[in-house]
Amino acid sequence: MHELSIAQSIVETAQASALASNAVSVTAVHVSLGELSGALEEALQFCYALATADTILGGSRLVIERKPVIIFCHHCLALRTLPGIQNFRCPDCQEPSRDIRQGCELEISSIIIEVEGELDGPAGVGTAAECAH
Repeated sequence: MHELSIAQSIVETAQASALASNAVSVTAVHVSLGELSGALEEALQFCYALATADTILGGSRLVIERKPVIIFCHHCLALRTLPGIQNFRCPDCQEPSRDIRQGCELEISSIIIEVEGELDGPAGVGTAAECAH
């Protein structure tokens, strides 16, 4: 289950950012999760809960924003969202494309922290893992 190592990386990155911002606690960590990232959302949620125990992130929520696969079609000269990950062809003209523009992400987009009893906005952005293509 590689989601545990991903969750641990998210926690380490978020914790470092929160501590650098003098946070007393973390309320939520927002993550962008691409369809091609290879991580399962349910498993990541479970592992996040385990990885946050006894850290400044304990009790925080992991908010996941799913990112669809977007390719660039060199025939249409346009970005196209794929309906699934089984067929890397432009949904309009059916030309194949290897030019992936979105969908591999697995990154922290924001961290919601509490500083001395007050909620503070997003505190830093960091990458937990990236999909190579």
